[in-house]
Amino acid sequence: MSPIQPVQSVTPQSVCTRGRWFPGGRLNTCWNALDRHVAAGRGDRTALIWDSPVTGQIERFTYRRLRDAVARLAGALAALGVVKGDRVLIYMPMVPEAAMAMLACARIGAVHSVVFGGFAAHELATRIDDAKPRVILSASCGIEVNRIVPYKPLLDAAIAEARAKPGHCIILQRPVCRADMTAGYDHDWHELTAAARPVDCVPVLATDPL
Repeated sequence: MSPIQPVQSVTPQSVCTRGRWFPGGRLNTCWNALDRHVAAGRGDRTALIWDSPVTGQIERFTYRRLRDAVARLAGALAALGVVKGDRVLIYMPMVPEAAMAMLACARIGAVHSVVFGGFAAHELATRIDDAKPRVILSASCGIEVNRIVPYKPLLDAAIAEARAKPGHCIILQRPVCRADMTAGYDHDWHELTAAARPVDCVPVLATDPL
């Protein structure tokens, strides 16, 4: 994984007067969050702890494990045609893959739009039309204290209502509720990432949207 070159010749005064964050600088948020720690020898330290009282699960991710998962997901997005500047919509529950999705978008310079998981179809449709995403990342369901919320029917209804149609959906299948998939359009998260080629970070301008 190649490091991103540091910002050069930027003065605090120029930042303050323009109201812009390091104009002219090139960086990558995913590199700053993950890759640089692996490169510095901290790859086996804990980067993320998922503690879910609803499911009773606790899972820890090292920087290296998280970096590798994110690099493969970014590769999967790239294989579906997502390039720097494209939008990706994230409609997911509070699972580790939601963080991976945001970091994977940042890794390839795509702009992510996070929609609260479980939003009704109409509300989701308005956000799809606003973002015009090339790909939507979602899950088969969300798990709440006293119920399971199937996401896929809400997502399908939202896409049917929206004027802007995404090219693909990537669905995280959760064991408690499996989603019905549309062949060629919906892609299984684990199958797609397992076959994907990991990709490096793409440098973007410091003033580009994240």
